[in-house]
Amino acid sequence: MKSCGVDILGMPIEEIIVVLVLFTLAFLVAFLLAPILARFLTRYQCWKKTVRTEAPDGSGTPLFASLHKEKEINTPRMAGVLFWGTTLILAVVFWILSYYSPTWFEPFNFLSRSQTWIPLFTLVSASVLGLIDDLAVVKGWGASKMGGGIKFRHRLLVVFLISLVGAYWFHYKLGWDTIHLPFDGEISLGFGYVILFILVMLGLFSGSVIDGVDGLAGGAFAIFFASFTAIALARGQFELAAFSAILVGTLCAFLWFNIPPARFYMGETGILGLTTTMAVVAFLTNTVLLLPLIGFILFLEIGSVILQLLSKKFRHGKKIFLIAPLHHHFEAKGWPAYQVTMRFWLITGLSAAVGLIVYLIDRTT
Repeated sequence: MKSCGVDILGMPIEEIIVVLVLFTLAFLVAFLLAPILARFLTRYQCWKKTVRTEAPDGSGTPLFASLHKEKEINTPRMAGVLFWGTTLILAVVFWILSYYSPTWFEPFNFLSRSQTWIPLFTLVSASVLGLIDDLAVVKGWGASKMGGGIKFRHRLLVVFLISLVGAYWFHYKLGWDTIHLPFDGEISLGFGYVILFILVMLGLFSGSVIDGVDGLAGGAFAIFFASFTAIALARGQFELAAFSAILVGTLCAFLWFNIPPARFYMGETGILGLTTTMAVVAFLTNTVLLLPLIGFILFLEIGSVILQLLSKKFRHGKKIFLIAPLHHHFEAKGWPAYQVTMRFWLITGLSAAVGLIVYLIDRTT
């Protein structure tokens, strides 16, 4: 993708148009595939067969079961296939078209060794792991009290291996070992860069707890990747901006069918790919230290789970929240699902805006 032409806020207008076209195409492709996928998942009853009755710490979850029993065992999973499936379709189609007609289609070929190979690898590999987990859930394999699926430690191990590949690529292939501290400058970490990369990916992987209310995770990640699209454009990383915009397009199409009442859930094949890819994109844009702002709602959700577990362990079973993560607490308090979703979207939008403001001010100082 070559830069040329007049600019808007320092960004070539042709590149902005390409990114917007790819966003639109991703939306349309995913939107057309979604009803087909929904019918397929419903026909083959791709939903949980039992509701979760046990928390990770072994305690019971009667309140969660009462709130989500009907949805958990009647709503298809695995719709996250739309995210990585659509991205792969567009990547392959424009790679082939650019080979045969480079004049017309090369600008839309967003495959790039330095910008999109590793996020695409992460998206697909983590999503395939999630797909296997979803299949186990649908078939009822695994821990029945947790609703089935691959054991958490096994998923954690695979994500750790994916993070090792990513860390190796960044540190040894791209030669990166610094991170940017806003309003200060670059900090050299040496081999510590590898450790930080692994910790951030594992941390965001735990952010999958946000996927629990119709529309919540889809809307939040659309905002996250829209923010990284803007940052990548500002940095001149146009292939990465295109990749992120495609994810936003697929998420918007998914939301059309996922807002309350949801026709399907993204499942682990969606949330695992999104969380791990978000970590990679943050490192590629050198904005990893802005993650607590852009992804504030994820850290809030993860924090609520950690606090709940610590409270139950050290306060003789006493809980801080009715249910963790936080969105389930508000459901238990009586908030309708759509209210939880909309208010968490607002928080996500505001925090992401603050992150973008910090980024832009930092660029001008």
